[in-house]
This record gives sequence, C-alpha cells and structure tokens, in this order.
Amino acid sequence: MRRRHFLQSMAAAAAVAAWPGPWMAFARGAVRPPVLVCVFQRGAMDGLMAVQPRAEGDLPRLRPRLVLDPAHAPALGIDHRLHPALAPLRAWFDRRELAVVHGVGSPDPTRSHFEAQDFMETSTPGVKSTTSGWLARTVAALGGTPSPWRGLALTSARPRAFHGDTPTLSVADLAEFSLGDLPGAAVATRGFESLYARTTQELLHDTGHESFDALRALDPARVRAYRAAPEAAYPNTRLGLALRQMAMVVKEDVGLRVGFVESQGWDTHVNQGADQGAFARSADELARSIHAFRTDLGEHADRVVVCTMTEFGRTVHENGNAGTDHGRASCFFVLGPRVHGGRVLGELPELVRAELEAGRDLPVTTDFRAVFAALLRDHLGVSTVDTVLPGYAGGALPLFA
Repeated sequence: MRRRHFLQSMAAAAAVAAWPGPWMAFARGAVRPPVLVCVFQRGAMDGLMAVQPRAEGDLPRLRPRLVLDPAHAPALGIDHRLHPALAPLRAWFDRRELAVVHGVGSPDPTRSHFEAQDFMETSTPGVKSTTSGWLARTVAALGGTPSPWRGLALTSARPRAFHGDTPTLSVADLAEFSLGDLPGAAVATRGFESLYARTTQELLHDTGHESFDALRALDPARVRAYRAAPEAAYPNTRLGLALRQMAMVVKEDVGLRVGFVESQGWDTHVNQGADQGAFARSADELARSIHAFRTDLGEHADRVVVCTMTEFGRTVHENGNAGTDHGRASCFFVLGPRVHGGRVLGELPELVRAELEAGRDLPVTTDFRAVFAALLRDHLGVSTVDTVLPGYAGGALPLFA
C-alpha cells in the first residue's frame, strides 16, 4: 500500500479505540473532565430566522416572504421567537440549560465563506498567517495525560480548528475504519510503527506508541453495536451520526476534551423559506441532533457543553430569489447544565434600515471570541486564554452560572 493510505488508515483506526489502554486509568478512577463539543454551521446561518425578536420593526417589509409567523414560532422568553424547526431546543431553554448569543460574529468584515471560516477556526480574525487552530491550541493548553482522544473531529477532512502540532484525530465515521480491514494487516503492524516513527508531522503527529496500543485494541464491531439511550432519537443524517458517535466516545471515558462536528446547508441564497424550506430542513436536523445528543449523554451531561457557531449571518432584507445574501452578525447556541441559560444574550439594533450596518446587516455587537473565552475559562478551566486566543483583549461573555 502507498504510504499515505497506510497513514490515513492508521490515524482513523486509532480513533476507534475506545477500550482500555494506558491513557484511560485517570478517567476511570478520577473526576471526569469537562468536555466541549463544537458544531460548526458551515454556510452562514441566518440568525434572524433562527431567533427573531418580537419587536419586528421593518422586518415584514424587508423580508415579506421570510418573516416568521408568530402563530407558528414558539416563544423564547418574552422578547424573542424561535424558528419552529428548532423547537426541540426550546425545552433546554425553558430548563435554563440553553443560552442564545445574538449579534455575534467576527470583527473582520469579510463576506467570503473561506476567509470567515478560517478566521473563526484560527480565532485570529483578519490575520491570514495563523497556522494553528484554536481547538488545537485549546487541547495543548489543557495538558494532562496524553491521549489520542483529547481532540476528536468527526468530519470528512481535518478542520482548520484542529491544525497544528497538537495531537488530534479527524475521522468521518468511527465504524468504517479498521486496521484489521486492511490486507495483510496482521503482519503489518510493525511496519506501521516503523513508518510512523518517520512521519511525526503527519496526521497523528506526536501521539506516539499510545496510538498503536489503541490500534491493537481495536474493535470496530463495538462502534457499530453502540445503542443510544432509547429516548435519544438521532436523525439518520451525517450530523446525527457524528453526534451519536461523539456521545459514545464521551461515555467511554477515554479522555475526550474537545469534539468537533459540522452542519451543512446554511448558505440560503435561493428559496430559503420561512416555516418550510431549505432553512427549516437544516434547522430541523440541527435541533433534533443536538437534542438527541444531550439526551443520550445521561449522567455524563453535567460535564459537556455544546456550542454552535457559524462564520457570519445573512442580510436582513431578502433578495430577489426569496433568499438572503452574506451578512454580518448571526447567533450561537450554547447548551449545558452549567450554562446560565434561559436567556438571549447580546444586543440587537431596532430592526429598521437606518439602524442596520450599511443599511442591510445586523451589526456585530459581540465578538465571537467573547464566547470562546467563556468556554475556555469558565467551562474547560483554561487559565491561559490569551495563548488560545492571541491578540484578543476583550472579556468573556457571562455564559455560566
């Protein structure tokens, strides 16, 4: 086999090893560490469609085909309405475990998906030269017992947030990768180890022989046989599968600290729809997946926080194709038992053209790094936030009780 095929199979197979290994002793007999799971909504979610203020202002005139019908949009507190497709999240808001951050975005005004996603994943808006991702730096700042599981992205490609020298794993589907599935694998392990010793800068980087212990313990059948809690109804989608497997990894106590998954379909230039349509389909998948994940965690939920993020928002006014174009601010959802929830944080202007940025956009009133700083300091316990968010001088949003 070619060298890269060996490396890719080795890296992915290591991610499946949620079974006893030398790095697991601390988790089995000690206090379970906090976990952060990030859900990146790629394509730029329309925050006004997700969470709409009751004070509509000029909204019915600016987006006549896209404004929410109050009769169908459940109340979110006294000042906002939730998109009906996101209704599964309302129960957590009412339980004060879910907070919404509105008017959040990047201080850099780019409307390029690629630039904005890179800036958010590196957490250095406006700086294109940053080579490492903020979640890789987070894993490094957490320290602790080395584990190939500390940072896990259940994605088809390694996300920019995980770039850097810190050991992390990126796997599309834990159940589809097995060293034992490779021809000649039984006699090739020593060759893998020899090959890996020469390639410490690729894929697994410095996880070392612990990853090979994981490979030897590999049992992909256990991943396939995993049964979620009966009341956790994951949608049969890529996001549903990813969060289902992330829940399994959390419950296995293998040392996971930072997880990353992706949600697609948010670039709604055409036929966005209001109660029904492209936005509603993506919102339904997102809400049902997160609701199932939180439910599935059971007793482990007290140490897990889920944070959604998106590169920017959409224009306040609709376009000629019954959609919205690239804008500025959007909203994030933050879910967890320790979250000071039941609130919509952040500031929104009056929804009249004169108060909008450039007459078209929600202005960014909360730097996304204020959310990240709160997750780092108040949830994960990172004391050196400035090393994870270089150049950020703002404070942390009050997201936690």
